[in-house]
Amino acid sequence: QVQLVESGGGSVQAGGSLRLSCAASGYTSSTYCMGWFRQAPGKEREGVARIASGGITIYEESVKGRFTISKDNAKNTAYLQMNSLKPEDTAMYYCAAASRCVPGKVALSQMTKNYWGQGTQVTVSS
Repeated sequence: QVQLVESGGGSVQAGGSLRLSCAASGYTSSTYCMGWFRQAPGKEREGVARIASGGITIYEESVKGRFTISKDNAKNTAYLQMNSLKPEDTAMYYCAAASRCVPGKVALSQMTKNYWGQGTQVTVSS
């Protein structure tokens, strides 16, 4: 059974940093596309960043240069390092995985089963 468990969320002031972790079990993360998504109240869920099985990363435009996605295959864990946080980054952040990414996009292929974590809240105050 595939499970994704996020951690690392919290409340910070603008300009601060947080590192989110996504611990995966039930599959080998090295063979999967993993991504971070977020949803703010009243808004649609949006892709933040994703990393393909080969390590290629893609970021949503507003987080480029501030966020870094990475993964540790030995630990079956993905990370999202978030620096220079802004109030508009406030949202529930979700980790997700699928056997394939969508080429060129912060998205997981809908042709394969997608797995989601329960989410972790990030709140940035001004």
